Amino acid sequence: MSAVSTDIDPAGGGEKKWRRRGLAALAILLPLTLAETSYESIREWLHGEDLIARDVEFGQGAPFGGSEWRLADLRGGKAGRLPEHALAVIATFAVTVGDPDLQKQWLGCKVMLTDAAGRRWLPDFISGVSLPDGVMNCTSAIFSGAKKGEIISVGETFIVPEDAIETIRPAVGLGSERPWFLRFQRPPK
Repeated sequence: MSAVSTDIDPAGGGEKKWRRRGLAALAILLPLTLAETSYESIREWLHGEDLIARDVEFGQGAPFGGSEWRLADLRGGKAGRLPEHALAVIATFAVTVGDPDLQKQWLGCKVMLTDAAGRRWLPDFISGVSLPDGVMNCTSAIFSGAKKGEIISVGETFIVPEDAIETIRPAVGLGSERPWFLRFQRPPK
């Protein structure tokens, strides 16, 4: 006659207990694993986006990326070849260079326009519209060899819908300062 093992639970209670423990461990470990693997991606995303505005009054300067930034001029109108219901805008900044290593401090320099609805516009080429003499775009300024204490003019041209022109505000983002960016008040009318 053969002996029957008594350490097997014919009702399966032990197996159910281990299955429940495994599911509970999965419910705990899965979110932890996702958090651990996505942490670096989230950190990189935050450092690559202009998310938190530092507002600057018109005529005032603000330290940013090792230099002092001040909105010098904001003007717009019909010029060049533009789509219907669009205007050309030129934003110009007077920047007092602090740290002359602009290639490090200003890497990822981005001049943009924002409006009250949260929309953003990046620089655009406009046929027939150019920056004023002596004004450089971000890339040119980075490689200009500017010295400490020198004041340089940085600007960009934009195409903006007519309905946004009343609320646009110029802004500057730099890789060394992200996720923060400077957002300047418009000049008084």
